[in-house]
Amino acid sequence: MAGSGKLDVEIELKSSAEKFWSSIRDSTSLFPKEFPDQYKSIQVLEGDGKAAGSVRLFTYAEGSPLVKTSKEKIDAADDEKKTVSYSVIEGDLLKYYKTFKGHISVVPKGEGCLVSWMCEYEKASDEVEVPHIIKDFVVKNFKEVDELILNHKA
Repeated sequence: MAGSGKLDVEIELKSSAEKFWSSIRDSTSLFPKEFPDQYKSIQVLEGDGKAAGSVRLFTYAEGSPLVKTSKEKIDAADDEKKTVSYSVIEGDLLKYYKTFKGHISVVPKGEGCLVSWMCEYEKASDEVEVPHIIKDFVVKNFKEVDELILNHKA
């Protein structure tokens, strides 16, 4: 029987919670433009791409280690609390995981912010690894967004 679990990480960033949150919320246009080495495109298929019920199709750049495409549905979003939850509903990730849900929250900390990312997953088989590769990608992305903001590009 394949296992399920949770994986989470907290990252302290120098950007203000407001600026970081608004950059994450603008990821549909920001990520492919600023990180073309990672994102080929992010298309909004349903909704506005930000509200609960929105569906977005992520197409990752060549060389993406695990996933080429991922269709994600936003399950909940709260701009006041700076939290968003999403589920992967189609794509390469579901070859490895029967279910994959992510949660992001941003809280102010001093002049910067603390960003938490957590995923809940159910493996498709026992051979499938815990999704550390996804966590590492997310951490790298968050740090790059922080750099963009600090360099006044976002």
